[in-house]
Amino acid sequence: MKYIFISIAFLCGSLLGFTQNDSLPNSLKIELQTYKINRGTIIKTVEIPLITKKAIEIDIKADHWDNTLYNPYVDTVQQFPLELNFTDSTYASPVPHTKVVTSRYGWRRGRPHNGIDIDLVTGDTVVTILDGIVRIAKYVNGFGNTVVVRHYNGLESTYAHLSHIGVTANDTIAKGQYLGKGGNTGNSRGSHLHLELSYKGEHIHPEYLFDFSSKNAIRSEQVWVTQQWTHARYHNSRQVSKVKVIKSAEEAALASLAKQPKLYVVQKGDTLYAISRRNNMSISRLCTTNAIKQSSPLKIGQKLLLEF
Repeated sequence: MKYIFISIAFLCGSLLGFTQNDSLPNSLKIELQTYKINRGTIIKTVEIPLITKKAIEIDIKADHWDNTLYNPYVDTVQQFPLELNFTDSTYASPVPHTKVVTSRYGWRRGRPHNGIDIDLVTGDTVVTILDGIVRIAKYVNGFGNTVVVRHYNGLESTYAHLSHIGVTANDTIAKGQYLGKGGNTGNSRGSHLHLELSYKGEHIHPEYLFDFSSKNAIRSEQVWVTQQWTHARYHNSRQVSKVKVIKSAEEAALASLAKQPKLYVVQKGDTLYAISRRNNMSISRLCTTNAIKQSSPLKIGQKLLLEF
């Protein structure tokens, strides 16, 4: 037993010594000695991996950090495919109960719905899905009381329609830490959490990155994101999208060549009947594809999907 205490003391001393410079080793090896009758002294070597301070110090505030502007990347253009890497295999559920998705990422009522809506009761606790730093904690037009967290891989998560905000901008927070209480503020039809994910201003389909079942699983340690998963027009907010995660640059390049959906811009005098006849499709199919009702009024300039 005394050898174990000596080894622990040696380990602590070694770590204290290394804090004076930047050249920490990747691991420390400790030799433990035990004595057994008829077998003599047995020496076992235990290797303990270390995480260096440099490895965990990532300055996520260095690029387009803004505590007031919801999308600070509005004037930038990203090159596709996007590469995302995760160090965790799971995320923290943003709500404390079973996640019920009431509206998905995709085309909804002729407009893009760039996140998913998760059912909750006003006052329910909302937490951050991953470690990060709070970039925005304030009222945002349309979103109501909103918190935006930037994570250490550059991904940002948005939590909208909160009834109460419990953090402030520039707070460093850990996965599962309290952000506020769910609610119905802003442009919201009933209490729910509107959750968005984005990377450098590009919205990403949340279900492409995360499994929203009780597993709370991150789909892959390395993910390549093509435009198919950053544009709502490829998806229907009423349907579950079929997810096949792209895990290599080669796959991503091929997937980027996929056929893009066809759009129609509503003009003066257009009706659903005229548009469906002109494009050789039924009114019911046109409505289903765009998540609208046959009685829904059309607006000039509104974009309708003709096919996915």
